[in-house]
Amino acid sequence: MMDDTLRDRTPAAGAPESLAPAEGEAASRQGNWRAFLRVFLDNRLATAGLFLVVAMLLFCFVGPLFYHTQQTKTDLLAQTLPPSHAHPLGTDSYGFDLLGRLMLGGQSSLEVGLASAFLATVFGALYGAISGYAGGALDSAMMRIVDMLLAIPTLVLLLVISAIFRPDLLTLILIIAALSWLVTARLVRGEALALRDREYVQAVRLMGGKRWRIVMRHIVPNSIGVIVVNATFQVADAILLLAVLSFLGLGLPPPAASWGGILSDGLNYLYDGFWWLIYPAGLAIVLTVVSFNFIGDALRDSLDVRLRGR
Repeated sequence: MMDDTLRDRTPAAGAPESLAPAEGEAASRQGNWRAFLRVFLDNRLATAGLFLVVAMLLFCFVGPLFYHTQQTKTDLLAQTLPPSHAHPLGTDSYGFDLLGRLMLGGQSSLEVGLASAFLATVFGALYGAISGYAGGALDSAMMRIVDMLLAIPTLVLLLVISAIFRPDLLTLILIIAALSWLVTARLVRGEALALRDREYVQAVRLMGGKRWRIVMRHIVPNSIGVIVVNATFQVADAILLLAVLSFLGLGLPPPAASWGGILSDGLNYLYDGFWWLIYPAGLAIVLTVVSFNFIGDALRDSLDVRLRGR
């Protein structure tokens, strides 16, 4: 009778124990997210940077839906008009409304920055993870390629490639991405070298797990902190590279616009007092780049447990 009683009670007593690991894992994950958000939101510069990035995205992509301007046909009778009720930021040397031009240029700059950073981050992360996990001769060969490309000045190589290929939006995205994955690859490779000797990776390898599965399911996900932080810096660098190319006349051809192109055109009138041709575009570039850098710094502090207590 006593054995039957104990047998009846065993499942009920064991049920909470079977749920305990899952509940503990969920609670731990929720606690990590709370700690991440707390550290990120406590960083006032990062919060301001996030607000500015969102505001810039709304300005560039939602603003044209409410503020309609002509950005394809020049109006030489409306050249370099100062700010007024009709043109809040004045007009440029082609007669384009400068506020609408900033929105159009911001679309190109942000699209190039985000798209090239995404491509560079994905390719660089996979390249670095494969190199670090493989090790040996393959790792040495893959890293020598990275070192060789890093030895070439990025701006010089970018100018040569841009002069060879006709610059359009897709071409510039691919060119900038092709030159931006190198740093990501080196960083992720360093993480992969440390992760490949961890117990859970060794266990998967002993159980017959395929190398590609190990890289995609264990190496890359556990390097996500480095990847995400570097991606934010990649966006800022890509926007700056596009601005430099546009400033040197190798950016998007008219009637397309970019912040660097607007700034380059405005510098021709630097000594004529037409300040509205220079400062708005320059300010947009500076605010966007600095905002992404602030976000990257905060993400690094939030994702790295060792830096949360600083």
